[in-house]
Amino acid sequence: MADKLLSRYQELKEQINFHNHRYHVLDKPIISDLEFDKLLNELKKIEAEHPDWITPDSPTLRAGGKPADRFSKVRHPSPILSLANAFGADDARAWLERIKKIDDRVEKAKFVVEPKIDGLSVVLHYRDGLFVQGATRGDGEIGEDITSNLRTVRAIPLKIPIQTEDRRPKTEKPSTVIRPPSYLVVRGEAFIPIKEFEALNKKLEEAGERTYQNPRNTAAGSLRQLDPELTASRPITLLVYQIVHAEGGKIPTSQWEILEYLKALGFPVSDVPKRFNDLEKAIEYTETWDKGRDQLPYEADGMVIKIDDLNLANDLGFVGKDPRGAIAYKFPAREVTTTLNDIGVAVGRTGVLTPYAILEPVEIGGVIVERATLHNFDYIAEKDIRVGDRVLLKRAGEVIPYVIGPVVDARKGKEKKYKPPQKCPACDQAVEHIEGEVAWYCVNTACPAQLIRNIEHFVSRGAMDIVGLGIKIVEQLIESGLVKDVADLFTLKKSDLLKLEGFAEKKADNLLGAIEQAKSQSLNRFIAALGIHGVGEVMAGDLARAFGNVSALSKANLNDLQQIEGLGPNIAESIVDWFARPANQKVLKKLKAAGVDPQMQKSEGRKQDGKLSGLTFVVTGTLPNFSRDDAKEFIESNGGKVTDSVSKKTSYLVLGENPGSKFDKAKSLGVKIVDEAGLRKLVG
Repeated sequence: MADKLLSRYQELKEQINFHNHRYHVLDKPIISDLEFDKLLNELKKIEAEHPDWITPDSPTLRAGGKPADRFSKVRHPSPILSLANAFGADDARAWLERIKKIDDRVEKAKFVVEPKIDGLSVVLHYRDGLFVQGATRGDGEIGEDITSNLRTVRAIPLKIPIQTEDRRPKTEKPSTVIRPPSYLVVRGEAFIPIKEFEALNKKLEEAGERTYQNPRNTAAGSLRQLDPELTASRPITLLVYQIVHAEGGKIPTSQWEILEYLKALGFPVSDVPKRFNDLEKAIEYTETWDKGRDQLPYEADGMVIKIDDLNLANDLGFVGKDPRGAIAYKFPAREVTTTLNDIGVAVGRTGVLTPYAILEPVEIGGVIVERATLHNFDYIAEKDIRVGDRVLLKRAGEVIPYVIGPVVDARKGKEKKYKPPQKCPACDQAVEHIEGEVAWYCVNTACPAQLIRNIEHFVSRGAMDIVGLGIKIVEQLIESGLVKDVADLFTLKKSDLLKLEGFAEKKADNLLGAIEQAKSQSLNRFIAALGIHGVGEVMAGDLARAFGNVSALSKANLNDLQQIEGLGPNIAESIVDWFARPANQKVLKKLKAAGVDPQMQKSEGRKQDGKLSGLTFVVTGTLPNFSRDDAKEFIESNGGKVTDSVSKKTSYLVLGENPGSKFDKAKSLGVKIVDEAGLRKLVG
């Protein structure tokens, strides 16, 4: 029995590592996330019963272990070298002429062109096919041991070669499995893809947390910190391009074949490299990427031109720490300096105040730039950016230029320190800053800078659900002056609507009918519609059950609010502050006068003795038959509780299509996962 279970354990490891490779390296998954999770959960169960079976290639080690006290040092088996730079075609030709004088074989040499990825150089060690150690480049001779952090990077194979023949789709041709050397050390570049970095920053910004400056520093910082769980939460990947050392096996002697060999072993390898018979064609290809570098999924500051014959490259030797057999062909800089004349503040549709730089006009990347982002007010303070500073500016492709920081040595003593505004520049109301968050907010529901966004949220499906009131009509109503806050929607007249372009009798009647129907919307939807920072649909339901109406909620103090499970001091402060604003109280009075003042009915709320009593659920993704509200109502009517965020207290994650980050967090915490059918089955 034990032998059979051990065999199943080995099979599960192989399957999961195979599917990880399909998903994170090839981007060609052949099973669903749910099927993958079933395999992983089965593996976890076996390891819990037999912890002595766990080996370095176990996929469960990717979740991150305990934080380390410090990094130990690792001496590389061979020097991890840097490259000399070429700034243009003439420099590249001069490099070739220099090495021709050293070895006449260069005359007939072939060249491989690869991307110079702007990331963190890492060194991976494999013994008998198992990943056993990973380190930073360090000074080229000695690096830092970051093995635990690198294990969380799912693009790194924990075992090589990746087995492909058993679970390969029938449409794929058979591939030869290569036996790797008994000891293999490879080099690659770890990075965060640009889109993943932008998504990460957007998520952090929406959560009111500090955003990151650039993908390179974020990846490097995430790998060179002591908590593997933090590394696991970052979308880090890598590409491998060099064999540093090998023992007990034969490896190719050309760079082009090395890339093919690494790919065959299961390492992620770039698809950009090409091989050329002469340097001029290599330069031509390199220069196409100068113009097309924004098509790359990662930051790249140039291309690398390498002698393909590795024996020849080694024989050419070094200049200092730079090998003569390769050169970095650098792209033109996208960074310039200019004067920061002033700092302006923009108010976003969600009420977030965002500072921007007003610059002395400067050309960068062929464009004259006069404005640039400063990210947030904490960024200005951390970088000590002052009005009048000479600042370093960066622009990449079509991305909005941003200020990297001040040139401190250029200061003359007249520069002025900046303080965040105390009032909203659009409506002159006091702004809100919750301690621990990066963002500053204007929470005036009638602020003209965010009125469209406020009304769009107010009428949305998860809030008042006013059918037919889309964004274009909202814009029409505001531009015409008919609507100055959400309460004005309920005093619209047919004659007002008929004056607007695109409105006829039937369309006007339908919209007015939908608005009238919204007056009877539930209290929890009404609270969610108000757009109070931190109060989503689930929290709105808890507030409705606790207070029964908006009048009682508006009088609640911080202590009253924090009696509600899951409601912390920051959200409590946000709620109290929202109701304390005179402009918001004015809107509530107008709504009540228009007949919008929902009350919690006794029949509403959570059933106390249902089959889901005592269980807490989180819903993510799109379910086949339930809307998000339907799922919430179904769970609560059967005694369960629905919350917004996944934690160790979560009993089940209800999983639909296209789930968000909640799915990843549930997996990392070992939370049980069910689909819609599984949810219904729990109720019977």
